[in-house]
Amino acid sequence: MAFIDEITIHGEAGHGGDGVVRWRKEKFVPKGGPAGGDGGRGGDFYIKAVRDIHILSRYKAKKSFSAERGEDGSKKSLHGKKGEDFVLLLPIGSVVTNIETGEKWQLLIEGEKIMLLRGGYGGYGNEHFKSSTNTTPKEWNPGEEGGKGDFHIELELFADLGLIGLPNAGKSSLLNSITNANAKVADYAFTTLDPNLGDFYGYTIADIPGLIEGANAGKGLGVKFLRHIKRTKMLAHLVSFENLSRGSTGMMKAYKEIRKELEKYDKKNELGDDGLAEKDEIIILTKADTVEDPKIIKKKVAEFKKVSKNVFVLSLYDDNSIKDLMDELVKILRKNV
Repeated sequence: MAFIDEITIHGEAGHGGDGVVRWRKEKFVPKGGPAGGDGGRGGDFYIKAVRDIHILSRYKAKKSFSAERGEDGSKKSLHGKKGEDFVLLLPIGSVVTNIETGEKWQLLIEGEKIMLLRGGYGGYGNEHFKSSTNTTPKEWNPGEEGGKGDFHIELELFADLGLIGLPNAGKSSLLNSITNANAKVADYAFTTLDPNLGDFYGYTIADIPGLIEGANAGKGLGVKFLRHIKRTKMLAHLVSFENLSRGSTGMMKAYKEIRKELEKYDKKNELGDDGLAEKDEIIILTKADTVEDPKIIKKKVAEFKKVSKNVFVLSLYDDNSIKDLMDELVKILRKNV
């Protein structure tokens, strides 16, 4: 199933029930008078945050939703029942925009519930219009129309740790090694098209679509990538030793390419201190098995230590390096998330 992270839907709150004209007809009440009840209010339209990033796929076919209409009034002064509310379940991290008004809502906490559209009020029955000068009113009101609108829903992923790096840096392989994810892996410059998530001792780790130069301007998968990591709490920046083929500065150059895109995106979107470039970051130097000289690995670790205090070396063919990384990740996440 393809991952869906944005959709447009049409929503409607319930129409209010109509008031009615009715009369008292008791045997021993010769002048019965009005007895028409009011209509019930229409159901409200809500959105609610759930911990399921794939739930938007439910709405791929059906994109129009409505709350229940209020019940009409009845005889014997009985009011109509309120229409049932409609609750649209959305992933945590969803940003919902009213296309016509531009108003926005964000779902940031699991279980959070927000009303988007209010149901219409029920109409008055003829009993409501009774007075000393109008003892037999025949007036009644129809129910009010409920609110309606078109909404764009965009998911900004929440994750405790986001794996970033150039395509083919080893993000999907790492995710598969340390979590229950089953992300697609390839031995060429393949970039994940959709974010993959895995559970790591109760923490969520996301392998987010890879960056290329110019991503902040929308090139490649850029904007989609940047939108998702905006709400990720920490970043793990993967840099492959394969970048040594680009020269002695190739690995640092690859690292700086990603950092540059993050900084440009922050500036463009005025994210300030909460921007992508300001997030806590660890660096993982991957594919160390491609390097024969251990002195080169040691040199690169020292070089990246000047950038981050947390630098790890990983070889996917070395179970010990993976285990060591997992042990350290648990400590870092417990301390920072």
